[in-house]
Formats: sequence, structure tokens, C-alpha cells
Amino acid sequence: MLVKEIIDMFEILDSAYASGEKVAEFLKGIKSDCTVKVETLTGEEGMSTDVIKVMIPGKNGKSKGGTAPTIGLLGRLGGLGARPERTGFVSDGDGALTVLATAAKLLKMQKEGDFLEGDVLVSTHVCPDAPTQPHKPVAFMGSPVSMAQMNQSEVDASVDAILSVDTTKGNKIMNHKGFSISPTVKDGYILKVSEDLLSIMEITTGQLPKVFALSMQDITPYGNNLYHLNSILQPATATTSPVVGVAITTETAVPGCATGATNMMSIDEAARFILEVAKAYTKGECSFYDEKEYAHLHKLYGTMEHLRTFGIDA
Repeated sequence: MLVKEIIDMFEILDSAYASGEKVAEFLKGIKSDCTVKVETLTGEEGMSTDVIKVMIPGKNGKSKGGTAPTIGLLGRLGGLGARPERTGFVSDGDGALTVLATAAKLLKMQKEGDFLEGDVLVSTHVCPDAPTQPHKPVAFMGSPVSMAQMNQSEVDASVDAILSVDTTKGNKIMNHKGFSISPTVKDGYILKVSEDLLSIMEITTGQLPKVFALSMQDITPYGNNLYHLNSILQPATATTSPVVGVAITTETAVPGCATGATNMMSIDEAARFILEVAKAYTKGECSFYDEKEYAHLHKLYGTMEHLRTFGIDA
């Protein structure tokens, strides 16, 4: 379980003074030699956020000259808080909380002698005072910087696959409390759901797996005036590696800017899932997509990479 890591990380993030440096300090307190980078991004309107990246090297990871694949665990969000409009940690912050608690767990595992086979790169951003924005059926959180800036900083070219964790409660598509996963998205294609990921989800939750629907609009970039479920698949617009969304969900539509809406058990379920996927993927025991079938699909129908752009009228 990751309950302790979640509580410890929540106490850092649930603050008007939350920052990337405070998170980095906490993680280095677990393992002093861990590699943590913090970069401050500033948007066009002068607002800023701290992007944090944590590299957790594996026994046979690329960072050590090895051959094991690298997985990225990306916490997607607009902000941890909407101060001064709202007081406290908002629902939208669940993605950051999940991946940072997982980073803490991985560092603790290494201290106890348990190393994954390949590297794990955890990335997200820390902003306690992000703006809100109108959205139906409930209000969303905005972001202090553009999606292009976030993708450029958070999506690393070194990763071979990405799990994008995002609060996805402001909709009528997912109607259960816990988390759901998406089909795999790769270079403009929405592929079939990974059987390996479904199996891991069954094991970590003890329930039947939940999969959420995607539209073509959801995998196109923000800013093209098309509807998007939310930003969970935006990392797929900035990489050719396969991306799977891990959506933290509720039975009812909950605003991203709502406080008091974070459920620790849902966070724990999602964190245990992404941890187990990281173990299996870096060991070569979990696939996000069928490479042979994808090659055949690409041969038959060509590239879909244009869906990662703003389109022909941009």
C-alpha cells in the first residue's frame, strides 16, 4: 500500500506555500542521492508553476547504460489549488499527488533493496494558485502556463511508454469511484486496450477492469477549438511513444476546482496500479500495444501523426 506516502505527500501539496523545491527536499530526505530536477515555468499572463522530474534508476536502466525500457509516470493537472478563489487542495491535484507518492514509494523501495529493472521517470508540476475556467457539466481548473509549455517540460524523449494520471471527474462518461484506463494512444492512433494493463488492473483492484471511451478530439492538441474530455491524453500529442491515460474517477460529476473531493483510497488504487505497471513494463513483462499489429495498421492506413498537430487550417 502507499497510504503513508500519499498522506505525507498530501501534507506538502495541501498548502498555499507548496512548491517544487519543497517536494524535492522531501524526496531527497528519503534517499539523498536521488535525481530530482525542478524548473519554474512562467506563462504569458505572468503566472508560474514548478515542473518537477524525478529519475529513479533501474538495475538495467538506460541511465546506467542498460537495455531495459523506461516508463514515464506523468501527473497531469492544471493546479493543486485555485487560491484565492478556493481554499485548499482541489480535486484536479489528484494526478500530481498519485505520481509523487509513487516516486516516494519507489525511493523507499530502493532503500530497502528493491530495485526495478528499468528506469522510471516521474514528472508533474506544482502550482497552489492556478486559475479556474468554465466547462460543462462542471467547472475545470485552468493552468498557469500553456499546454505546449507543459508538454515540452513534462514529456521526456527518453521514455518508451507513458502512464498519464489525471483527475477525470467532470464528465458523465465514467460513473464509478476509483480509476479507469484508456485505450493506448500512439502517434495519432487510438489502439485497442492493452490486455496486460487490464490484467494488472484486475489484480491491484480485485475488481473487473474499467476502461473509458476516447474520441478523436481527445487526442488532438488543446487550442484547436475542439471538445476535449480533459487533458489526460495531451502528452500523446508531444511524443511518438505509446500513452495510456489513468483517470481518477467518481460516480458523480465533480468540478476540478472543488476542494474536499480527494479520496485517498482512489489515489491508493491508482498508485498501486501504476507502480505494478512500472515493475512489469521495465522488466519486459507488460506491453502497451501489439507492435506487429501496429506496423500492419500503419502499412495499411498510413500515418495519423497529423492528429498531433493543430490541423490544416492552423
